[in-house]
Amino acid sequence: MVVFFSLAVIPLRAQTVTVTGTVSLARGSGASTGKFDNSNAVIWLKPAAGPANRHAGEPSSSRPRFKILQQHKRFEPHVLAIPVGSVVDFPNLDPFFHNVFSLFNGKRFDLGLYEAGASHSVTFDSPGICYVFCNIHPEMSAAVVVVDSPHYATSNQAGEFFMPNVPPGSYLVSVWHERGKPERPEDYPREVMISSSNASLRTIRLVDAGELLANHKNKYGRDYDKSVTPIYK
Repeated sequence: MVVFFSLAVIPLRAQTVTVTGTVSLARGSGASTGKFDNSNAVIWLKPAAGPANRHAGEPSSSRPRFKILQQHKRFEPHVLAIPVGSVVDFPNLDPFFHNVFSLFNGKRFDLGLYEAGASHSVTFDSPGICYVFCNIHPEMSAAVVVVDSPHYATSNQAGEFFMPNVPPGSYLVSVWHERGKPERPEDYPREVMISSSNASLRTIRLVDAGELLANHKNKYGRDYDKSVTPIYK
């Protein structure tokens, strides 16, 4: 008797790399930025055109979930980077009311007034920058950076960022910062080649452009009412 064995061919998982780099935010006359906070820059990679990279950076069909906390009259984190299709919860951890809203094209929404312990969520289904405010407390602000790529990172205080699980290939790198603009804006997005021997984006230099977002109005387009009742404090 002759016995035949069928061997299933299991494809090897594509090798991926961790892309690293540093963001340097120059202030004033271009002084050294080592003493400054270089956090909250968002960097992301999108595959460059070409058949070999067609599926390398497609967003996941799943809906990952994130949180922006409301506590101590602050949004935490202040900057949140997410892929398209993500859901963000906005729990109220303060002992008073909040009203989270955004009037920006990245995602327009108004969660209404809700009390301590309650939470509402928003699905971010298109890429863009969404500035988030509270209709009661003008000092509260946050930015949700929605990217159409699974490959993104946010810089820490030292300006370092780490982007894991990136397949080798050709990508377009983009950067966003609430106050900073690239030293040479025409260079972004710029094409980079990522490989096991070249996984560093080196230093991305930004120039502090000051407060890019003017003092905002409330959700009705009017100045904030300074006479806030005690339950809203």
